[in-house]
Amino acid sequence: MAEEVQNTDQKSSYRRIFKATSLFGGVQVYQILIQIIKSKFVAILLGPSGFGIAGLYQSAIDLVKQVTSLGISQSAVRDVSEANGTGDIKRISRTVTVLRKIVWWTGMFGLIAVVALSPILSKTSFGNYDYTIPFIVLSVTLLLDQLCAGQRVVLQGMRRLRDLAKCSAIGVTLGLVITVPLYYLFGVDGIVPTMVLNAGASFVIAWIYARKVKLEPVEVTPKETFAEGKNMMTMGLAMSLSGILGMGVAFALRSYIRSIGGTEEVGLYQAGFAIITSYVGLVFSAIGTDYYPRLAAVNKDNQKCKEIICQQGEIGVLILAPMLTICIVFMPILIKILYADSFLAANVFILWCCLGMMFRMASWVISFVFVAKSESKLFIINEFSANTYNLVLSIICYKLWGLTGLGIAFAAEYLVYFVQVFVIAYKRYKFKFNSSFLRIFLSQLLLVSICLTIVFITEGWLKYLLGTILILVCSIESYLVLDEKIGIKEYVNRIIKRGNK
Repeated sequence: MAEEVQNTDQKSSYRRIFKATSLFGGVQVYQILIQIIKSKFVAILLGPSGFGIAGLYQSAIDLVKQVTSLGISQSAVRDVSEANGTGDIKRISRTVTVLRKIVWWTGMFGLIAVVALSPILSKTSFGNYDYTIPFIVLSVTLLLDQLCAGQRVVLQGMRRLRDLAKCSAIGVTLGLVITVPLYYLFGVDGIVPTMVLNAGASFVIAWIYARKVKLEPVEVTPKETFAEGKNMMTMGLAMSLSGILGMGVAFALRSYIRSIGGTEEVGLYQAGFAIITSYVGLVFSAIGTDYYPRLAAVNKDNQKCKEIICQQGEIGVLILAPMLTICIVFMPILIKILYADSFLAANVFILWCCLGMMFRMASWVISFVFVAKSESKLFIINEFSANTYNLVLSIICYKLWGLTGLGIAFAAEYLVYFVQVFVIAYKRYKFKFNSSFLRIFLSQLLLVSICLTIVFITEGWLKYLLGTILILVCSIESYLVLDEKIGIKEYVNRIIKRGNK
């Protein structure tokens, strides 16, 4: 009887994970589709020059935001989740109140920073001071974005997943509705108003949904806000520094590629990396939205952390592996659809990255525990070392094997990173993967590796025939295991019946 209850609880847990991943996976796909449509309109209405101006504005604003936001949009999820896990409405209300005061501070800090730096931003971005006033106008977007982030943290930390999904979907839709008419009417002159209105619309939508969360009124002084939010800001600062470090490594690597292979090689690398991070990487975004708050809520219990990490890892691998086999076999076709024939030179680079994504998933589910436990020093040391050998491996492999070498470096980097985070988690928290995860991971890794080998050693119809067989084998195995874990047939039938009512 006890075993039956345990199996039911496990199935329920797996089902919640799958449900959340499916929900945000759908939102991610929708956002990508809207972004593709939006990019097409922007390219037509603004042309390459206008597209470039918008990109320069966004890059400069994002850089300042990375520094001034203190990573609150990520770190604060832990505090809200932990408070929510207690069920104490007073603690929840106090934590949310502290968060909302902090995002006002950091948002105003960002606004003032952009105003003060506007001449420098104009000069460094455009080579003159003509864009100083537009940057001053854009400063308000940092306040709006930070306030929006605060509202979304409340939804994520309180695990109001449906509201968060609606918030994201409506926000990206409004972005399209606002952008296209303004660019059509005003062209390049509509870029700044569009960015401000998009930021404002996102904040309003997030506020509408976040205000549904029932809280008690709490008075918190500035001194208390700083004292209680110190841990939140410390972890956020570590995450912000990690982001800045990552941007620096990316800039250094692209500069090195340009110096050796030219701008065309940089373009191929950018295109391939975008496919891996934006399209394949949507699995990680979909998972992280629910996974992080769940892990943060039980961060003090190592055994529960282990259970959640293993369960999330299993679901992640079972969803990711079939996607990777499809990408490996049909990547040339996907490149032609997304870009053009001239980008096919990035194919082998992307194939090696697909292998690396398996190790990225395994390492990624572990690395979240450092953030969930608010281990800021450990987190920054871990990320600093990872970025260091990422840059070194990439430079060495690019020098030896060109663009293909960058793909090999990507796979090698995440293999090393996987070993690194596992050893740290084992030493610090006695973490081990259970037999179920290891069986699933090794089985799917083998299928992905065989698929990659087939693509490398065969050509033409034979490649597509054998590759399609591997895709089917990988997909069927994933389906059968998912059915065993969550009762997928029963789950789908329940959704269909609910829809027919």
